[in-house]
Amino acid sequence: MHGPTYDDVLAAQPHVYAHMRRSSLLKHPLLDEWVGRSTWVKHENHNPTGSFKIRGGLNLAARMSDEEKRRGVICASTGNHGQSVATACRLLGIRCRIVVPVGNNPDKTAAMRALGADVQEYGRDFDDAREFVESVSAREGLRYVHNANEPHLIAGVATYALEVFEECPNVDYVFVPIGGGSGAAGCALVRAALGSHAKVIGVQAARADAFARSWRGPVRVDGTAETFAEGIATRTTFDLTFTMLKTSLDDVVTLEESELQEGVAASIRCTHNLAEGAGGAAIAAARKTNLPGDARIVCVMSGGNADERTLRRALA
Repeated sequence: MHGPTYDDVLAAQPHVYAHMRRSSLLKHPLLDEWVGRSTWVKHENHNPTGSFKIRGGLNLAARMSDEEKRRGVICASTGNHGQSVATACRLLGIRCRIVVPVGNNPDKTAAMRALGADVQEYGRDFDDAREFVESVSAREGLRYVHNANEPHLIAGVATYALEVFEECPNVDYVFVPIGGGSGAAGCALVRAALGSHAKVIGVQAARADAFARSWRGPVRVDGTAETFAEGIATRTTFDLTFTMLKTSLDDVVTLEESELQEGVAASIRCTHNLAEGAGGAAIAAARKTNLPGDARIVCVMSGGNADERTLRRALA
């Protein structure tokens, strides 16, 4: 499978912007103080569905063949990928089935159902749900929409990186949460195409650090990905995004649960924005990382779909 090109990212823009606007890139003085240096926030939490994922779903669905649309699609998700696919399918009249882990974020599950998707619970975590979906799609002939191994999805997601580098061309560091890796892969792709000097830093939960531990080859984390940041709760790496990022990502920061919770709380306190665990991870990583005092930083607030239990835990 070949990754997307910069031309693919440019071609994705009409499909993305047909249904959404560019997201805000904002400064927050209180956040500058908390992080300790000049920090911009890319507010993907302001998008339809409250996540960066919507960009990938819109582009991928628009590029599907008529036969794929007729068969319908299936995917595994903890919420944001599923909402993206469900929204795109609703716009194009495509039948959509989504499998979520048992005990999934109830607000995200409700949102997927409200968007018209047939939602089913299966397994302990995202990877259990994903493996189940792979068997079902093969058996029933549905178009399986992987959360990362999809060139059109990555190209769509990468449109946010185009916006970042257009509005902040002198950025030195971009912090991006990594679950499946589509956001970081898209950002690194655009960075290279534009010749930017910026370093792209991935962020993972210490309890779900499959990517961070995979610099010398893909690994699988045993057990479950026991982090409250469900957007980055994956136990495996994925071939396409891992291949793209192994040589293009500059570093990976891992965060403990307490640090992820601090990121959610700081998002509310310093930016007056609701961020889910993965959404607050970038600012928490920027605060943790030792960088030059004059560094210009962009943190991707990847999503804002936090439920009440997440907020209670982060603000306790």
